Amino acid sequence: MRIMGIDYGTKRIGVAVSDPSCTMAHPLDIVLVREDGSHIESLRKIARDYQVDRVVVGLPFNMDGDMGESALKVARWSEDLCRQLDLPVELWDERLTTSEAHEILMHLKVKGPKRRQIVDKIAASIILKSYLDARQP
Repeated sequence: MRIMGIDYGTKRIGVAVSDPSCTMAHPLDIVLVREDGSHIESLRKIARDYQVDRVVVGLPFNMDGDMGESALKVARWSEDLCRQLDLPVELWDERLTTSEAHEILMHLKVKGPKRRQIVDKIAASIILKSYLDARQP
């Protein structure tokens, strides 16, 4: 079994996948959001190629725990993704994951354009790892 983690954004979607034992999360790719919706086909291909059984999408709760407009948008998008991929999709609290991803990349001295290119897939792996850890007995 493999699980795909997604950090949804309006311009880029960060993607991570678990190992088959669902203990590790690997940053995988960045999918550019396209107006024609072709980014869904890219996600479908990743799910197929990695034999994904489930998708976890980061839900951007407000810091006070409320669902703001961004979280509602992600929830609606996730429902559509579930239909498009024909896979179960779960929402997972992603508060501060992008900040955490930036901190990791700063610590590794990744700067500027290079950081912008990979921060979303690092955030996706943080979301996925948090989900995987919560499922461990």
